[in-house]
Amino acid sequence: MVYKRVIRKALFRLHGGDAERVHETTLAALSRLSPALRFGTGARNERTVFGVRFPNPVGLAAGMDKDGRALPAWAAMGFGFVEVGTVTRHPQPGNPRPRLFRLRESEAIINRMGFNNAGAQALAARLDRLGPLRVPLGISLGKSKVTPVEEAVEDYCASLRALYRRGDYFAVNISSPNTPGLRSLQDRTALTELLGELTSTADELAHGAPRKPILVKIAPDLTDDAVAELLEVCDQHGVSGLIATNTTLGRDGLAPSDQGLASEAGGLSGRPLAARALEVVRFVSKETDGKLPIIGVGGIFGPDDALRMVDAGADLVQVYSGFIYEGPGLVRRINNALRAG
Repeated sequence: MVYKRVIRKALFRLHGGDAERVHETTLAALSRLSPALRFGTGARNERTVFGVRFPNPVGLAAGMDKDGRALPAWAAMGFGFVEVGTVTRHPQPGNPRPRLFRLRESEAIINRMGFNNAGAQALAARLDRLGPLRVPLGISLGKSKVTPVEEAVEDYCASLRALYRRGDYFAVNISSPNTPGLRSLQDRTALTELLGELTSTADELAHGAPRKPILVKIAPDLTDDAVAELLEVCDQHGVSGLIATNTTLGRDGLAPSDQGLASEAGGLSGRPLAARALEVVRFVSKETDGKLPIIGVGGIFGPDDALRMVDAGADLVQVYSGFIYEGPGLVRRINNALRAG
């Protein structure tokens, strides 16, 4: 494969191996890519999930293009949907660098980015300039670091108000390990308040039409009991779906050569997350009798990984680390496999 033999090697050496600078350079290049270009997208594989029609079930996970800088390029690469963000009400620089690390032998990534983004209003302005995409757009919402956890609800609602008419669905990110106190919002009391206000705000913004889908993104580090409790709250507030899972604080499954980076703070994504993400998807599907749509994400590096995720109960899949390690051809391969399957 040309990408792994040539392009990936060159990218990983660029800027002295500084993963974040390489990411920024790649995004800048993709932002200049003509939207008229089309890569091989694979077979047509349409499906409708939580009321949204997707041309295919393979999406780009949040975190790759936080500020929506290269949206036409992702559609051209064959993604069936793109999730931007995580975006916060207030613009913020994120955590100090270095904050992004490749664990090459493990095919994993550790990040402690801290929701670095230009803010909800800036994203809204960019989306207005860009106009409609060829594929559905998800928007991941998070809490601003400067906002106390006690005031998180209004923070999320302000971002939803700024972006509501621009997104096809909204993901409530309460599971990143890189914003202090954020994961406490997964607790029953806090989540009940947050989802109650978000769904109420969405109803108001819908002006009598059905509200746009609101999904919740959960951590892989929750116990089964905690996930079951979270699902009860989601059901009470008519949440449209779940994204399983975010990055993990665990460090299981790392290659010996990557142990030196294991102590770096942040969330781990990539191949080592695959087994746990699959477990969570399977548990959620069983708990909800397959009635709650699931976007499966975590350790998807090829068609077999995606097929296992779908067999576990996922309706759609997203890639992030797998895309970095495998390249654009991954999208086509997964889409063809899911259509055949």
